[in-house]
Amino acid sequence: MTPPSATAPAAADNTAFKVIAALSFCHLLNDMMQSLLTAIYPMLKSDFGLDFGQIGLLTLTFNVTASLLQPAIGLYTDKRPQPYSLPLGMGFTLVGLILLAVAHHYWLLLVSAALVGMGSAVFHPESSRVARMASGGRHGLAQSLFQVGGNVGSAVGPLLAAFLVLRYGQGSIAWFSMAALLAMVVLWQVSTWYRAKRATVAARPAAAATAVLPRGKVVLALTVLGILVFSKYVYMSSLTSYYTFYLIEKFDVSVRDSQLLLFLFLGAVAVGTIVGGPIGDRFGRKVVIWGSILGALPFTLALPYAGGLVATAVLTVVIGLIMASAFSAIIVFAQELVPGKVGLIAGLFFGFAFGIGGIGAAVLGALADVRGIEYVYWACSFLPLVGLLTVFLPDMEEARAKALRAQAA
Repeated sequence: MTPPSATAPAAADNTAFKVIAALSFCHLLNDMMQSLLTAIYPMLKSDFGLDFGQIGLLTLTFNVTASLLQPAIGLYTDKRPQPYSLPLGMGFTLVGLILLAVAHHYWLLLVSAALVGMGSAVFHPESSRVARMASGGRHGLAQSLFQVGGNVGSAVGPLLAAFLVLRYGQGSIAWFSMAALLAMVVLWQVSTWYRAKRATVAARPAAAATAVLPRGKVVLALTVLGILVFSKYVYMSSLTSYYTFYLIEKFDVSVRDSQLLLFLFLGAVAVGTIVGGPIGDRFGRKVVIWGSILGALPFTLALPYAGGLVATAVLTVVIGLIMASAFSAIIVFAQELVPGKVGLIAGLFFGFAFGIGGIGAAVLGALADVRGIEYVYWACSFLPLVGLLTVFLPDMEEARAKALRAQAA
C-alpha cells in the first residue's frame, strides 16, 4: 500500500467513496447478522433454559473466536494480500446463521456463534485495509465511514429481532442468510477493485514505511491504546449483552420495548462513530480519545442511580454518542504508530475488542448471577476513569515534524 500523499487536498480528491460505501454497507450487513445473536438472548434464555453464565459463554465463544483469528489473518494478509478472502469469510457467517436457525442444543448454539465469529475475523482486518487504501489520505473519515456501517447494522439487528425473530421464532433467523449472500456479491466486486488497485500500486516506486517514534515509545503507546480499548469494550459489552435484562428487571418493560431501547442506544453509537473520524482528521486523534473515554465518566456514574426509564434511556444515548467516537481514532492512531502493518494493527485491535467484549460479557454474566444485574452497572460505571492514561500517548503530529526535520538535516 502506498503511504498517504504529502498533500492532503490532492489525496482527498482520490478518495474512492464508492468502495468505502460498499465496505460500509457490507459492514452493516455483517454486524446486523452477528448482532442477531445477542438480540435474541432473552428468547434463547427462555427457550433453552439458560442462565446468565451460559449467555456470557455464548458471547465469549463468538468474540474469542474472532479475536484469536483476526491478528493472525491481518499479519498473513500484510505479507500476502488475499483480495477474495472477503466474500469467502462472509460464507462462514452464512453457515453460522443457518445453523443458529436450526439449533436445538446449547452446544450447537456455541458452534454457530463460533462460525459467525470466524466470518468477522476474516472480514474486519481485510476490509479495514481496503478502506485505508480507498481513503486518499483521509484515514479518519474512511475508518469512520467503514465503522459506522457496522454500528448501524448492530442497531438494526435488535430491531429486526424484535419485530421478526421474536414474532416468527428461531427458524426465521435463516431468512437473514440472504443478507450474507448479498454481502458476498458486493464484496466480490470490492475484491476485484482491490486486486486492480494493488496491481496499480505495485507498478509505482513505494516509499519505505518507517516509524517516527522509538520502539519503546511505540510499545508504551500501543499498551495504553489497548487498555483504553479494554475499558471501552467491557463497558459497551455490559450494555450490548445485558441492557435488555437490566431494563426488564428494573423497569418491568416488555422484551420488545427493551429491544427498541437497545436499538436507540446502538443508533447513538452509530452517530458517535461517524463523528469521531472527521474530528480526528481535523483536530488530532488524541483529542478525540481524551474526550470519548474520560468524557463519558459523568454519565456512566449517573446511570445506576437513574430512577426513571426516560432518564436511563437519555443517559445511555449520551454514553453511546461519546464512547463510540473513540475506536476509529484509536485504530488510525495505532496504524500511524506502526506504518506498513495495516492488517496486523486492524486485526489486533478489532480482535482485542472482540475478545475483551466476550471475556467481559462472560465475567459480567457470572457477576450478575451472584450480585444482580444492577450491581453490574454500578461496578462498570468507573471504567471510563481509565481514560486518564491518554496523557501517556505521544503527539504524533509533533513526532512526524521532528522526523521530517531529522531527515532534512
